[in-house]
Amino acid sequence: MNIQKVKAYGTYAANEPLKQMAITRRSIGKTDVELEVLYCGICHSDLHQIHNDFGHTMWPVVPGHEIVGRVKAVGEHVSKFKVGQLAAIGCIVDSCKTCQFCEHDTEQFCEEGTTFSFNSPDKYMGGEQTYGGFSDLYVCDERYVLQMPEFKDLAAAAPLLCAGITVYSPLKHWNIKEGSKVGILGVGGLGHIAIKIAKALGAEVTVFTTSDNKIADAKRLGADYAVLSTDTVQLQEYNKKFDFILDTISAKHDVNQYLNLLTWEGSLVLVGLPPESLEVGAFNVVYGRRSFSGSNIGGIAETQEMLDFCFKHDITADIELIDVEQINNAFSRLEKGDIKYRFVVDLQNNI
Repeated sequence: MNIQKVKAYGTYAANEPLKQMAITRRSIGKTDVELEVLYCGICHSDLHQIHNDFGHTMWPVVPGHEIVGRVKAVGEHVSKFKVGQLAAIGCIVDSCKTCQFCEHDTEQFCEEGTTFSFNSPDKYMGGEQTYGGFSDLYVCDERYVLQMPEFKDLAAAAPLLCAGITVYSPLKHWNIKEGSKVGILGVGGLGHIAIKIAKALGAEVTVFTTSDNKIADAKRLGADYAVLSTDTVQLQEYNKKFDFILDTISAKHDVNQYLNLLTWEGSLVLVGLPPESLEVGAFNVVYGRRSFSGSNIGGIAETQEMLDFCFKHDITADIELIDVEQINNAFSRLEKGDIKYRFVVDLQNNI
């Protein structure tokens, strides 16, 4: 396997800042697409990986899995991409391709283990870890590369590659449509996009937030109603009102108070990643045959569907565009919750 040296931005330890480094990527293969990275979003899971919160970070780590770029080169057997066109890479860059999940376009559940954009064993590189989108170039098999529509604000579309599919997939799976009554817990990187997509699907959307200053912003984003979740009187007004509730909260919280807002056979679906376990009271799901479920990103085909849907409905993230020199400050602010609502790194001639 031929390799190439690529400039990137990453870190060698959990307590060290990100800095410029040289990494190795495979040279382009017969079915590969080589992408010149233009923009890459910053996701909260990037922060978790840097801090080794999940306990399996491989060093050095180069984050970034919301990658938008332009095709620089293609392998001789590539049929879906041409040099010069826009393309994107999300969370998934490889899978076994043959298990029941891969065959049904749910590669995120691959039985042999999904290869993620960064910090996964890279079978092409002898088990060396994958490196993410904070880099000049990314090389990926065309099967896992996405056609990127010509969004008006291309940088603002980058977070759709993770945040967008994370909320789109459950909304589609639970058949949210015209007239559905949807609750969204949290107005952050995930929640603010969920509001936009749920409204585009035709739902009546109510947002629950612990931040009084996000009430007005939730309505600006398109929510029909916004509720301060610390106000128990307001909460009681919504008992048994919702067909579906999407939980985007990444901190520990009492999910039971929201389960009681579901109507008969309603579903509450968790997409946030709280660091501690959540406790569910038995009667809160047994009564009314309610469901408490989870959802994890989406497969390649569904991610493409999401991009096309968001382009059609002019949906992008609310972002703050930064240069690579601002990455460490951005991660510090992200840790404090000081962002509305996503950072995106401009990587054009920046590393």
